Amino acid sequence: METRYRPILESLVPPDPMSQFHLKRGSPEEEFPDLCRNTTWMGRILTPAMYRRQFNRCTQSGVIFDDVIRPGLEEPGDWSGPASVGCVAGDAQSYILFCDFFDRIIESYHEHKVTSLTPESDFNYDNLKGGDALDKSYAVRCEVSVVRGVEDFCFPTHCSRGERRQLLMLARKALQRLEEERPGRLLLLEKPNEEQCGELTLNPPSSWQLRIGVARDWPDARAVWVSQDGSLVVWVNIEDHIRLVSTQDDGNVAEAFKSICINLQKLEEFYRELRHPFIWKQQLGWVTSSPADVGTGLRTNVYLKLQHLPMHRRLPAVLKRLRIRMDKTESPVLYCVSNVPTFGISEVGLAQLVVDGVKLLITMEKRLESGRDIDEVVPAQK
Repeated sequence: METRYRPILESLVPPDPMSQFHLKRGSPEEEFPDLCRNTTWMGRILTPAMYRRQFNRCTQSGVIFDDVIRPGLEEPGDWSGPASVGCVAGDAQSYILFCDFFDRIIESYHEHKVTSLTPESDFNYDNLKGGDALDKSYAVRCEVSVVRGVEDFCFPTHCSRGERRQLLMLARKALQRLEEERPGRLLLLEKPNEEQCGELTLNPPSSWQLRIGVARDWPDARAVWVSQDGSLVVWVNIEDHIRLVSTQDDGNVAEAFKSICINLQKLEEFYRELRHPFIWKQQLGWVTSSPADVGTGLRTNVYLKLQHLPMHRRLPAVLKRLRIRMDKTESPVLYCVSNVPTFGISEVGLAQLVVDGVKLLITMEKRLESGRDIDEVVPAQK
């Protein structure tokens, strides 16, 4: 896998990359992590030989391989879903320098081969079919979100205070441009009032955020932009450089997806004019700190009211075949359905994956309500 990156790898790795950081470490054999209880993709894929190959490498911003692998890093909320990736990238160069490792993580998680071909992209929201026709008795709410990393900055897992503050300054300028067409306001998390805390459900950093390093110096240089109608939110310097979230309380995926497509492309243009475009890699597409988000960075979440299907013995197999996951929420009858992959399928394709999957889950729930079985509607593997 390293062949296509050979010239880049040679330019990134100095003759003695560790000497400039004065790190006191043992041999690769002494430093290899204990993975016997690790159920993440990192734990399944990392071998002593692979660890040895990456051991003396570091990116130009100082990310070493031990910054990437995170034993014990389990993503929260896993239920009826895939294993978590168990690793993070400190910067965009990590995906190139440690490609022997990251390519295999990405291929395993997304079930799609990393090749020299540029990933497919499609922001034509008119190509999404049926996103406005979900049964509202079951689909009560939806969110479409997308994450982006900004060129020339480390990811939040590795960035400095100065970088984070520069990223906030860039976001402020870009969002001011967006406000010319879509009114909104930028709220700094350093001094939120009670009204803002209630409106945005602002919570202190979770233990998971603390473990991966994105909550360092909290809440310095963290912010959230909220549109006037409240349907579009942009998070700045939380888990990613920026995350756009479009919400529809009536489960209209088509409308939420359209909002993301339009506003993301506007912000992309504004950041490019500021000479800090979003990070794009030819073989991977858009990249951020998590390998689980490479490619498109797009997530479509639909909240479903279900009483019978969650207890059905065939549900895990159905979800795997549909390439979607279903997570519990605080309500015992409300579940969040979302796409597993973000890589290897276009933006429209991913939204369509969830829409079609949700329609089938609703059909199954209705059959179970009427005392019928679901065997004849169980899909083949996608």
